[in-house]
Amino acid sequence: MGRGRQKAKATKQARDMKYYSPATDLSALERELAGNRGSSHDDDQYIDDADTYADYTADAQEDDDPRLG
Repeated sequence: MGRGRQKAKATKQARDMKYYSPATDLSALERELAGNRGSSHDDDQYIDDADTYADYTADAQEDDDPRLG
């Protein structure tokens, strides 16, 4: 296959990929987005992790400072 044919084929494939748009299931997207709004238990997990990290850093600072020991 010559270079001209290769380039034409690559151009055609690139154009097909660029303008390809599969059908979007908007109702599934709406369900997914609506399901995340009412959930607050995930936020509680992050708050608990932050408190644990704060306790850890406070303990580490006390160990490093000779005046506090």
